[in-house]
Amino acid sequence: MRAMNSESVDLIATDPPFNKGRDFHATPESLAAGAKFQDRWTWENDIHPHWIDQITDDYPKLMEAIESARFAHSDAMGAYMCFMAVRIIEMHRLLKSTGSLYLHCDPTASHYLKAVIDSIFGWKNFKNQIIWHYQTGGAGQRQFAKKHDVILFYMKSEDSKFYPRRIPAPRTEKAMQRAQNPKGARISASDDTKLPMDVWTDIQALNPVARERTGYPTQKPVALFERIVLASSDEGDVVLDPFAGCATTMVAAERNGRSWVGIDIWQKAHEIVLQRLEEETGIMGPVQIVNEIPKRTDDGINSVPYLRVKQRVVEPEGPRWSRQEMYEHLLQQNGWVCQGCDRTFDDARYLELDHNTPRSDGGVNAIFNRVLLCSPCNRLKSNTFTLSGLRRENQKRGYMSK
Repeated sequence: MRAMNSESVDLIATDPPFNKGRDFHATPESLAAGAKFQDRWTWENDIHPHWIDQITDDYPKLMEAIESARFAHSDAMGAYMCFMAVRIIEMHRLLKSTGSLYLHCDPTASHYLKAVIDSIFGWKNFKNQIIWHYQTGGAGQRQFAKKHDVILFYMKSEDSKFYPRRIPAPRTEKAMQRAQNPKGARISASDDTKLPMDVWTDIQALNPVARERTGYPTQKPVALFERIVLASSDEGDVVLDPFAGCATTMVAAERNGRSWVGIDIWQKAHEIVLQRLEEETGIMGPVQIVNEIPKRTDDGINSVPYLRVKQRVVEPEGPRWSRQEMYEHLLQQNGWVCQGCDRTFDDARYLELDHNTPRSDGGVNAIFNRVLLCSPCNRLKSNTFTLSGLRRENQKRGYMSK
């Protein structure tokens, strides 16, 4: 996704791992035989330091949510959130202002994922927690039977496309009878549908012998993703699934005249994509398959609105320092002194790494734009002041060390 142009996608519909703490394998001798993925996470082995740096620098509230999950749940949940966060950041960048995100998950991590997406898309752009209710699966002996998944629906902006009348829900027979009550609201007998609600009960999970089943361990029915495609995109739009799996999103997009992009880590994913497209859509034309990273043609400009700068500033060339390396360098250079209020602390844990010129004003992540601040100064500075502006504000408020 980092190699795709900003604002080039109309709809993202995806079904990522859920942090269920186990490994998944496709059914032997099936179309997807050999497919597998590990849905378990550790902070030590699965999280790259530069992910933490990116989130901490550009999305501090998101890092707070991740740390809260580590404390409230486990390091594994924090690691999963970090893994998803860097990918959702890219999804946000790729979406056009008229685009939407539908992310399928289950109650294992849906509430944690919502905190992640709220921090990136903005909580006001959250539209629905869609409940997909189905009847397949076993009964619960020690708890209520688990019979639903969750789809988190976010719009990029208020201009995002949404066409609920394309996916009308049927009215029940009782509802139609009630509607004919002379004392109540009347509905024409021909008007046997209504606008859809956020609980979907008419699409069943795939049973073991379903015709479309490929053997992929977490496969979802095409009808589920067709509903999403119809509700939030037009013909010719680009639909992306960055966890493409067994190509369900691509089949739904192709059936309905959309262009599509699918990404998956499984080496044989392209084979199942081609076979499913041929069998379920009749497509026989060329499908471009690439292993190498594509080249961006948009000059690499980040499209996240509140990270847009007045004038683009290019970071210096050469190896990029990690946050920890910058922190240690500044400690050695200036000691345990807050650069915002001149107070000296007896423990480095009271100092936090921040930018001199804020990122929102074009400040880069390089060492020459870094300072160490105490927590109160860091909160006051926020993304509003430069270091000199912070010091002036501290002087005005009487916060400077005497």
